[in-house]
Amino acid sequence: MIRFVYRDIVEWKKGKNRKPLLIRGARQVGKTWLVQTLAKSEFDHFIKIDFEQSPQYKPIFDEDLSPERVCSEIELISGVPIVEGRTLLFFDEVQECPRALMSMRYFFEQKPGLHLVAAGSLLEFVFNQISFPVGRISIIEVTPLSFPEYLLAIGNEKASVICRSPVRKISDSIHEYLMGQLKTYFLLGGMPETIKIYTENKSLKQAIKSQWEIINSYKLDFNKYSPKVNVDCLNSVLTGVASQVGRQLKYVTLATDFTIPTIKKAFEGLGMSRIIIQVKSVNNPGIPFEIYASTKKFKALFVDIGLMNSLMGLNYSAVIESKNILSIYRGQLAEQFAGQEFISASSTKQYYWSRDAKSSNAEVDYIINLSGSVTPVEVKDGPSGKLRSLHLYRKQYNPTQAVVLHSGKLGQISEENILFLPLYFAWSLAKHGLESA
Repeated sequence: MIRFVYRDIVEWKKGKNRKPLLIRGARQVGKTWLVQTLAKSEFDHFIKIDFEQSPQYKPIFDEDLSPERVCSEIELISGVPIVEGRTLLFFDEVQECPRALMSMRYFFEQKPGLHLVAAGSLLEFVFNQISFPVGRISIIEVTPLSFPEYLLAIGNEKASVICRSPVRKISDSIHEYLMGQLKTYFLLGGMPETIKIYTENKSLKQAIKSQWEIINSYKLDFNKYSPKVNVDCLNSVLTGVASQVGRQLKYVTLATDFTIPTIKKAFEGLGMSRIIIQVKSVNNPGIPFEIYASTKKFKALFVDIGLMNSLMGLNYSAVIESKNILSIYRGQLAEQFAGQEFISASSTKQYYWSRDAKSSNAEVDYIINLSGSVTPVEVKDGPSGKLRSLHLYRKQYNPTQAVVLHSGKLGQISEENILFLPLYFAWSLAKHGLESA
């Protein structure tokens, strides 16, 4: 399975001014696999310390965090030599040993020649327990497979190249093929285990079954959130967010029988674990977006469209038979897909525009920064006349370009500077902008 983020990890490995690397992401997005793949192809020796499975390593970090002493004891227990430039040292599930995470700053300062990688989930839950080594580590975020990566996984490299290259016109037959594959991706999502099962036996049923196994593994983790977060509330909010992707959220609508502060903590906990992603509202689209972002108005995305479907109880037959995938569940799947692709391609936070006026429900699905220009993006299927919020945004802010992701082909309304892109170009849009459109 080819992951685009692997190139970034190899670049880190070869870098001259290298810092220890922290790989972040939700559970089961492929963090450990990436490091193991790096070890096989780039190193002579590999030491993997999984702090969940091998707690005997934890006492090493109870004493002083001198890299020389730490490495000496790891060598003794593992029986593997630690040689700078030839050994990859990997701290997996590092959230189980916060002082190992803290030690990375000393490896940067005292042993910069050693390749050290750490990976974990639920990391925010331990940051308040340690002095986090800000500025002394590099961070790479891992997400589920994007649509171009999915196309690679099923063996269609040419189709993947189209979807990850700058936007261009394509033939009707290729467009229909990509929309068909997009429909399958809507069901499967991009979790590596799900894609692996599908590519091995082409069974949607078995692949979708694996989604529930992943969801259940997330729920088993919920006990680790307590006592800070109510576990029952976490379960409710998990389902609540999945069913309301694309809608402006209110905490009270995400769960019942819990107080607003309890629901808020559950929402924030799922965000810290990377299972959900908050999308903040911006009423004055300036750069950087965060300065203008609201703390009260927001939406949310799920980590993966396939997992979201399972939690929603999606009617899979409806998706397979649908001629317009953007209309399914009032466009929720399409908006989730676009946001998921944007995050995969750019590793940045996502924002949307919402008009700050009484009795106004005008909003644009996303605003993105393309080469310093704020570009509004709507995920719609319909003629220009139905894009009321986008037209309102254009009238108020006069953007250089506006984009509509839809199920049709590439097109443009030149006099209005609105570009219509096939939905499968979402990743390309975030990665390359509109350099060739």
